[in-house]
Amino acid sequence: MAGIWRAYLSVLQKYPLRTLALGTGTIMMTGDGISQMVIEKKGRNYDPVRGIRFFGFGFCIGGPWLRGWYLFLDRIFGRTKFAALKMVLADQTIFAPTFLFTFVTVMSALRGQSVDEIKGTIKRDYLPIMETNYKVWPAAQLVNFYFVPMHHRVMYVNFVALWWNTYLAWRSEKFEEKS
Repeated sequence: MAGIWRAYLSVLQKYPLRTLALGTGTIMMTGDGISQMVIEKKGRNYDPVRGIRFFGFGFCIGGPWLRGWYLFLDRIFGRTKFAALKMVLADQTIFAPTFLFTFVTVMSALRGQSVDEIKGTIKRDYLPIMETNYKVWPAAQLVNFYFVPMHHRVMYVNFVALWWNTYLAWRSEKFEEKS
């Protein structure tokens, strides 16, 4: 196990963006898989295309955005008094609303929804997702910014996000089946 960890750290150091993007995509796809198989109990009706959408979002948007955001926060607040609290405040007032709006919009577009349908999905899902976000992420991010070294922050968030992504998959996809 220690050898796997060392190998991961080596790859992370050499290729940080690719490694974090791949990890985020994999965690998002896994969260969707848990949602489909455990919560939605789809069994043989598992939708691999839906899983690929989640992977693509995490790989192309989630991982790169998180890495850039954490680098930015560290540069702005990293050595200031109350840095962790300032990072959480910035994260939850700037990043979370923007990221989750982008998530709902992009995932709706990837499902093939029209502009009017996307607007309806945003109207229906965005605020409930944000409310749940504020129940989970402020505490998780306080731990992240206070205890986790900069180069491991995306990885830490991805572990927390496995369950968060399960929720996002369930929430963002559950109404689609009724349409």
